[in-house]
Amino acid sequence: MRTTEEKLKKIIETDLESNEINSYIEGANTMINSTLVGKGLGASLLAEIERWVAAHMIASTRERQSKKEEAGGAKIEYSGEWGVGLSSTSYGQMAISLDTSRTLQALVSGGTAFIKAIKS
Repeated sequence: MRTTEEKLKKIIETDLESNEINSYIEGANTMINSTLVGKGLGASLLAEIERWVAAHMIASTRERQSKKEEAGGAKIEYSGEWGVGLSSTSYGQMAISLDTSRTLQALVSGGTAFIKAIKS
């Protein structure tokens, strides 16, 4: 794995336990290995993309990003749209931006959303 729990927590606030966070890092690592290795990206860039993909995975499942919250009536509106993959969170959007090979953008644009936000 290229990133760590400590580095991940610098970009996403989470109350998840270490073993849960590491599961997301492992998932991001698997994705990066299968989609971006061999695309001409350096090790440090792959590590950074992996960190943002792991944050995206957390934000699209366990720590959804709210766009709007209200106290009276307890309403929360979550950001992003379901089924648009990496584009559905700011973390995924950053991963796409960092990928100079444009592979992640092609996955999203081609209708093959590698990681979809999961509706809970």
